[in-house]
Amino acid sequence: MKRIAFIFIFIMLSAVAVSNTASAQCAMCSVNAEQSVKNGNTQGKGLNAGILYLLAIPYVLLTGIGILWYTKYRKKTIQDISHS
Repeated sequence: MKRIAFIFIFIMLSAVAVSNTASAQCAMCSVNAEQSVKNGNTQGKGLNAGILYLLAIPYVLLTGIGILWYTKYRKKTIQDISHS
């Protein structure tokens, strides 16, 4: 079990270390941000930050659910082993 956890952590750290910064927008948001930057505003950066924030929420929730599931499963298997 420790080996699987180590491999998972290694893959996650490798993915974070290799990943590039992404600033993705829909077509309408892109045009709006480009026009605001041309006019001297910095609203485009805020728009990018908001999009990335909204993108991160499902991943954080799924990670939390995964951790809760893992801890409950681990407690159950530890109790099963101790009763044997």
